[in-house]
Amino acid sequence: MTSLASTLAEVRRRIDRIGKRPMNEENTKATLIEPVLRALGWDVEDMEEVQREFKTNSRHKPVDYGLLVVRTPRLLIEAKALGEHLGDHRWVNQIMGYASVAGVEWMVLTNGDEYRIYNTHAPVVVEEKLFRAVKVMSDDPTLLETLELLAKNRLEENRIEVLWRAHFVDRQVRAAIEHLFSPDNNDMLLVNHVASCTKNLTAEEIRGSIARCHVSLDFPVDITVLIATEKKATRKGHDKAAPSGGGPSLADLIAAGIVKPPVALVRNYKGEDLSATILANGHVRVGTTEHETPSKAAMAAIAEATGVQRSANGWDFWQVTMPDGSRASLDSFRQQLRKGGRATG
Repeated sequence: MTSLASTLAEVRRRIDRIGKRPMNEENTKATLIEPVLRALGWDVEDMEEVQREFKTNSRHKPVDYGLLVVRTPRLLIEAKALGEHLGDHRWVNQIMGYASVAGVEWMVLTNGDEYRIYNTHAPVVVEEKLFRAVKVMSDDPTLLETLELLAKNRLEENRIEVLWRAHFVDRQVRAAIEHLFSPDNNDMLLVNHVASCTKNLTAEEIRGSIARCHVSLDFPVDITVLIATEKKATRKGHDKAAPSGGGPSLADLIAAGIVKPPVALVRNYKGEDLSATILANGHVRVGTTEHETPSKAAMAAIAEATGVQRSANGWDFWQVTMPDGSRASLDSFRQQLRKGGRATG
C-alpha cells in the first residue's frame, strides 16, 4: 500500500498541474480523493468496505462514499469539484441531512484539496460540529495526523471519537478561561482570587492588570494517554454507550437479564410507525444500521421517516410491546434495574 505522505505529494503535483483549469466532480474523485482513500487502507473496489453513491433507503439521495467497518457505515464522504468553496452553507446542510438519514456520526466534506471533518451527532450548533479542517496544498503540520484519523484501522480503534471528546472539552474550557480575562467581564471571580493571593492591591488595580494581560492557552494532546484513559474508564463501566445522564446502559440491562435480545422497539411518531431492534452487543439497529445508543437510533429513525433531523431521548422515545399488548417505555426497564429487579421471563 502506498504511504499517505507519498500519495499526498502526488496529489499536490496533480493539483499544481491542473492550475486554474476547471475540474469536474467525477475527475476530482478519481484523481485526487480515491488515491487518498487507498493510502488510508480502504479497498475502494470492495463494496463491503467502500460503497459509492451510498444510501440507506431508495427514497433518499445518495452520498458519494460510505466507508464501512464490518459492513456497518462508519464514515460518509461527500465530494465536490476541485476549487468548490466548502464553506457554502448549502453543502454543510446537505451533509448533515445525509448523516441524519444514515445515522452515521462522522462525515467528511472534501474537494480533493480541503478536507472538513464533522461530528454530525454532536449536541451543538452546526458551525461547532466541525472537528478539523485541513488542506493538502497548505503547510499545515497537522495534515497527516488529521487524515490518518480517517484510516480504516483508526476508525476501528475509535481514535477519532477519543480526540473529539478531548477537543469538545478543551474548547469549552478555553472559552470559559478566556472569558475571565475579557474586558467586558463583570464577574469578580478572577479579581477576588488574585486579591486573595496578593497583598495591598485594590480591585481596580487588579482589573487594570487583567485588562493588560494577553492570555495564550495551549492544550497539547497525547493520543496514547487519551486512549489509555478511555480504556480504563471503559473497564470501570463508564463507556460511551452509557446514557448521558449516568444511568444504566443497554449493556447493563442485558447483563442483568432484564433485556434479552433481540428485543423489538416501536414508536408511532407523527403518524409513522417506527421500529428498531436491541442487539446482543447493546447496540440498537434501525434498518440495516447499528447505533450505539437508543437516542442515536431514535434520531436516525425520525430522520428516515420525516427527512428532518430531530434529537430525541431514546429511553423515553422507544417502547416495548408487552405480552398483554400494552407498551412500556424503554426507560421503565432501566428503572427496574435501579430497583434491583431481574428479568421476569
